[in-house]
Amino acid sequence: QVQLVESGGGLVQAGGSLRLSCAASGRTFSSYAMGWFRQAPGKEREFVAAINWSGSSTSYSDSVKGRFTISRDNAKNTVYLQMNTLKPEDTAVYYCAASLTVYGDSIYEYDYWGQGTQVTVSS
Repeated sequence: QVQLVESGGGLVQAGGSLRLSCAASGRTFSSYAMGWFRQAPGKEREFVAAINWSGSSTSYSDSVKGRFTISRDNAKNTVYLQMNTLKPEDTAVYYCAASLTVYGDSIYEYDYWGQGTQVTVSS
């Protein structure tokens, strides 16, 4: 089992940057694919980015491709989401998630979830 704790959210102006972190407990972090999802008020949770267990493969939603970068440090049991050129439509609660199988884009492929961190982008 793994526990996930997100941090790094906050209020930023449009065009600014934030880096989210997700710290995982447990000694098997490197066995998990990791993903970032987000949920805006009144909307469904949506895929943002994912990374495989080694960090050699990543995927992104079209809405963040070229602006966001997912990475991981298995020695620190942490996954990151660097968010640049933020837009008001990026405002949401951001969640990290862990999967024992594939690094997919569906919430149903992930086994563990963090509590989320709020990101607010002002115009």
